[in-house]
Amino acid sequence: MQVKLHIKKGDSVKVIAGDSKNQEGKVLSIDRVKSRAIVEGVNLVSKHTKPNSKSPQGGIVKQEASVHISNLMVIEPGTGKATRVGRKLDDKSNKLVRYSKKTGEVIK
Repeated sequence: MQVKLHIKKGDSVKVIAGDSKNQEGKVLSIDRVKSRAIVEGVNLVSKHTKPNSKSPQGGIVKQEASVHISNLMVIEPGTGKATRVGRKLDDKSNKLVRYSKKTGEVIK
């Protein structure tokens, strides 16, 4: 079952809990089934790789692991602070849009 989430791919987010607390980054991908997201530069893990054509030497590679969505907050584009996200019906286009609960501005 797919769930409506408060973050989207491409959003700037801040980690609010866990080992990567207070780190910020851009959402690279989202897994709606598991409610997890991969954030650029956050929750790095060491992965052991065999030699292949991409990395002929092999060895240990650092890469991002997923973070649960409940541990992420969207960063407002204007102020740069973390904010809660709400949904409301836009008057002009009659579409559901996300907005910042702090300032009331629409989040693109």
